[in-house]
Amino acid sequence: MIGHGRVLHAGLATGPVIQLDEPLSFWGGFDPVTGTIIDRAHPQVGASLVGCIVAMPGSRGSSATPGALGEALRLGTGPAGLLVTKPDINLVAGAMVAATLYNSSCPVILVDEETRRQIRSGSELTISIDGRLT
Repeated sequence: MIGHGRVLHAGLATGPVIQLDEPLSFWGGFDPVTGTIIDRAHPQVGASLVGCIVAMPGSRGSSATPGALGEALRLGTGPAGLLVTKPDINLVAGAMVAATLYNSSCPVILVDEETRRQIRSGSELTISIDGRLT
């Protein structure tokens, strides 16, 4: 087991990890049609989040984040799960809406910074329903 986090939105997910160096705006910095980071100022611009466990400090942006994340999950171009170091109601709302409307699972887990940094980009990670990371 790599660690354990606080469940903000429950779900099961497995996928490759992508570590983001900075917070991401899902509204304007992410293309929900392609699942790609499009913010030219973001260090991971051009990276695909499709099916990935995204580990990031948090998100940037507005109340439009749930719509962009929900749309990506509806289209199948969203992340498999999210690991954040700060609680984010907008990410949770997006994951909840997608689960309710589209039967899409995208767990959102709060982890400490040390746990987030232990997880390497490219490694395979599973998020359990109770927040265990293996």
